[in-house]
Amino acid sequence: MNLSATAKVILGMLAARPRSGYEIKQLVDKSARFFWAASYGQIYPELKKLENQGLISGDDSSRGARQRTTFKLTAEGRRAAREWIAQPPEVLETRDEALLKLFFAGSIEPGRAAEIARERAAISREKAEELRAIWDAVDRAGQPEGPASDPDLGSMTVLRYGIEMSEWAAEWFERAAEDLERVRAGAVVAAGGR
Repeated sequence: MNLSATAKVILGMLAARPRSGYEIKQLVDKSARFFWAASYGQIYPELKKLENQGLISGDDSSRGARQRTTFKLTAEGRRAAREWIAQPPEVLETRDEALLKLFFAGSIEPGRAAEIARERAAISREKAEELRAIWDAVDRAGQPEGPASDPDLGSMTVLRYGIEMSEWAAEWFERAAEDLERVRAGAVVAAGGR
């Protein structure tokens, strides 16, 4: 079965326990968004599609006037999730606007390159701090009761990757800014000496 990127997120989120579309989006915003984003505009149409394909089923769990559907994996959906997990990754995609700006800075505004690198270093430091705060909150909370709330080993491994990658990126962009400033200063001196 050919699953969309958003379908993979949904199946993964529902593999742990039944959730509403709102809960899926909230969990994405607290976890997967650091490496794989999904918007409401992607989640809700995909929930309908997966339900039509028989991979998930929805139960009305409305309270009062607020409508709410809680979705869970069907046997077919669990099989599709397992088949997806068993396959090698198909996508390795990096979308980093700072890298894009840095790539084009030489053609558009060379004097801004070091500043772009420093801005990106700051973003990476902030991201590392945010991820470390999540790590610390999980660590302080210990292991709450029940499988629905226990952080699994895979999730914690990805969280550690995010922390270490963000710290590395902050250091790399800071070194890049220093290199760009050095090259720019040398170019200015060379141009002034002609």
